[in-house]
Amino acid sequence: MNSLRVQDLPALPGPAAWNAILGPAPAYAPLTGTHRADVVIVGAGFAGLSAARRLRQIDPRASVVVLEAGRVAEGSAGRNSGFMIDLPHDLTSEDYAGAGDDRAMIALNRRAIAFAAEAVQDYGIDQGFFDPAGKINGAASDTAHAHNESYAAHLASLGEPCEMLDARAMHDLTGSAHYKSGLYTPGTVMLQPAGYIRGLAAGLVREGVTLHENSAVTALRRDGSDWTVSTATGQISAGCVILTVNGHLESFGFERGRLMQLFLYAVMTPELDADMLARLGGANRWGITPADPMGTTLRRIDSAQGGNRIITRTCATLAPGRKVGPGHVARAARVMQQKFEARFPQLKGMRMQYAWAGHLCLTLNGVAVMRKLDDGLYSGCVQNGLGTARGTLTGIGAAELACGITSEITRHFSAEAPPRRLPPQPLQQIGANAVLRYKEWRAREE
Repeated sequence: MNSLRVQDLPALPGPAAWNAILGPAPAYAPLTGTHRADVVIVGAGFAGLSAARRLRQIDPRASVVVLEAGRVAEGSAGRNSGFMIDLPHDLTSEDYAGAGDDRAMIALNRRAIAFAAEAVQDYGIDQGFFDPAGKINGAASDTAHAHNESYAAHLASLGEPCEMLDARAMHDLTGSAHYKSGLYTPGTVMLQPAGYIRGLAAGLVREGVTLHENSAVTALRRDGSDWTVSTATGQISAGCVILTVNGHLESFGFERGRLMQLFLYAVMTPELDADMLARLGGANRWGITPADPMGTTLRRIDSAQGGNRIITRTCATLAPGRKVGPGHVARAARVMQQKFEARFPQLKGMRMQYAWAGHLCLTLNGVAVMRKLDDGLYSGCVQNGLGTARGTLTGIGAAELACGITSEITRHFSAEAPPRRLPPQPLQQIGANAVLRYKEWRAREE
């Protein structure tokens, strides 16, 4: 490959609420003029910034430039639910149990968490943005409770600790009588994802990494042994380029027809006042994933993470063109208002302050695309809905591949099969969205 034009730019409707509640962030200037670096990383999310940190660890003298299409923490890093999960979390299964070598994946996920924890220490990132509190699989129905029991048995077979909570314990924790049971696992870190990403970016810049915001890549061109990376206002040449753009890898011409471009939606309450908190009850921080993966994810945060608020996430849309509009967000927000009020009738009528869409990317066979794409061109993409831990891992792995380092991370992802081809359009979009609507209906209590 000698050159390519990037066909689309990321576009996500609604605000990145996790970023908005933290207030204004430092600005990093766009790329202008002509420059040279050793490595250019495209994307400043979990994968891109983890790749930059790993490169600094391998060769502190290397000049590293990170190009971000928008603002740091305004993309998916400011729109996910903030669960950095260590255990199997297969979104296509009934109960999250993985189909592969779960012990190996758990070990890798914990390496990602340890890598992030070291960054928190090294860069002085606020500890409130990285809370090793664990999480709960909430079950509102007998079917979902059975899923939790199945998952608990699977974890026991792996020697992993967990604790089943009854309805009273769930009420005491959340203030909601909606749940029949919950399965607590201790290894998940609950992130303020925008706060963590902001802190990671700031720490890397202090170490000498150059970061440019509002610098969407429009073209890549091979010039001898170098790549020239172009934006609307500048260009930079480097011997190595790492793409950490998740599902937008298709925009760069790779894996077309093999990536499922999925959008999930979320809403966030305004800050809860003293009266609302008294009516709500429960603990001031917790995170619930649904026992059925197509159910509703909930988090409660406190002032250390951006205010006393509740975040609700559910609904999904497959959009092969990588774009959804305000109408999709509005539809999902209406559904989530109902989900919120079903769980917290004591707060019925509260209007959400923020509603947004977030983009994730899956493959039919659950593989990432962390590999060498061409001479001097690498990818750390396709997180299969696990952007915090898997994004960290694919970023680390892409950096190690680029430097010729073999590790457990590179061995794992390099051994994965290529993504399977998707059904043709329009069957893919129509069929997949019909299945999503059915699964949402089936998991409606969750």
